Amino acid sequence: MRIWKQVVFACLLVSAFLLYGYSTTSFAQETEPVIRIGVVPAAESIKLKADGPFNVLDKETGEILFSGNGEEVTVMLGSAAQIQSYYRLQVAFTTSQAYLDDWLARAHAESYPTYVEDYNGGYRLYLGEFPTDASFSVRTAFKDEVVAKGLAASDAFWKIVTTADGERQLSAKMGAEEKNTSHPVQMQADSGIVLINGIPYRGIAEVGFNSAGTLAGINEVNIEHYLYGVVPRELPPVPYKEVEAQKAQAVAARTYALSNMGKRSADGYDLLPTTSDQVYGGYSAEHPISTEAVDGTKGIVATYEGKLITAVFHSTSGGFTANNEDVWNSEATPYLRATHVAQKGNSLKYVPALDVYKKTGNSESLREVKKGDFEAGWSKYYRWNFEWTAEEISSVLSSYFSTDVGEVQEINITERSSSGRAAVIEFVTENGTFYEYKDRIRWALQYIDANGKPAVLLSTLFIVEPVLDPATNEVSGFKVEGGGWGHGVGMSQVGAVGMAEAGYNFTVILKHFYQGIELETRY
Repeated sequence: MRIWKQVVFACLLVSAFLLYGYSTTSFAQETEPVIRIGVVPAAESIKLKADGPFNVLDKETGEILFSGNGEEVTVMLGSAAQIQSYYRLQVAFTTSQAYLDDWLARAHAESYPTYVEDYNGGYRLYLGEFPTDASFSVRTAFKDEVVAKGLAASDAFWKIVTTADGERQLSAKMGAEEKNTSHPVQMQADSGIVLINGIPYRGIAEVGFNSAGTLAGINEVNIEHYLYGVVPRELPPVPYKEVEAQKAQAVAARTYALSNMGKRSADGYDLLPTTSDQVYGGYSAEHPISTEAVDGTKGIVATYEGKLITAVFHSTSGGFTANNEDVWNSEATPYLRATHVAQKGNSLKYVPALDVYKKTGNSESLREVKKGDFEAGWSKYYRWNFEWTAEEISSVLSSYFSTDVGEVQEINITERSSSGRAAVIEFVTENGTFYEYKDRIRWALQYIDANGKPAVLLSTLFIVEPVLDPATNEVSGFKVEGGGWGHGVGMSQVGAVGMAEAGYNFTVILKHFYQGIELETRY
């Protein structure tokens, strides 16, 4: 009788997991991982604090450097380090040693200063060394020169790179007391909350060296506590309070984090707290709804054929997501297939018939968008529009292609993907014809925001037409009617909200956007 009861209980347990879509093959196998976030990627000094008792330790030796109760500790580069900041032209990223060697040989043959940065298992390649007050015209002339010599492409961009030469040493100071070490230092607080440059985080605060030799402020934290600060920033629970959508975001964010552990190890941490990885706001960003979603999916990840998926997501699809290879230069991924999306619980709207844009009378003018307003109302970018004057479009393209394009005569989308997104765009100007491809189109065709500054176009799901002067019938500018916000691959966050409002749970939502996946509980 006891055996019979055990069999029934086991069957019920298996049925429960199958009902909710979880895999029963790999739960409770691992301990909860710890993740390291570069909350201050580069600095010459970083401030640490805790509201209550704390210790500051030498990470390598374990020696307690300071003990305190609410005091501030400032960590600086040692005086032996020489700080240098220059404008450098980032020309490429490569994982090929042969490519790197060839590029360096050609650059050195031309006597150009070079700088190579270890990054994500490969190398960022930089040309030039200009003071930070170097004029735009001087830097543009240099870029044109190296592009003409085949050492850079037109999408190369300027970046201020700060490095530190000399002995790597930290100087930690609390009050009048100062201690030096060549190792990273960590602050551990009795409360479990530490402040890095005034922002509170769970876990441990660390200051170490990045790959450039300057300082990195790092938050070392359990993965679930990390997600407490990610989910509300990636999918704000106000107004998007649907718990099932929040759970879907939690699983996607957890999967992304675990599959990218060590991504930025050259800089001493795993991920950045920005859209380059995932937006992370720390302790102050936490919200009860998001925390409930994280706790309710603890350890659950999305897998395909037993491996963690690349759980990319975006704000708003515009009605149809995209195949990954139609947006990026990558091989087709089976679970990142284009699919239709319900918008905020409305009926499904299939977008590849692009005349829907002309029929939409309530699109949002990007001309009125103010910096920082996006998160307050993502769904209003389901449909949007913008219009450039002739002068504006010439300026935007001249800046992007680093040459004076003159009058812009035509803008043609010569190829579209199956989801309707622009795949190839052609700019016909008086000084030549220029092309851009896939998601880079958003950077080429920037709009002008309400502050008068160029901003990346919201998506590649748009139609573009000339604006004709009614008096002369000549082209006086260009206009776009578009939809969505982001690259369009993977999960649409606003689409997930729409599905949750319609009554779908997080399992169904995730399997809609990531096709053919399984959900597993890893710890």
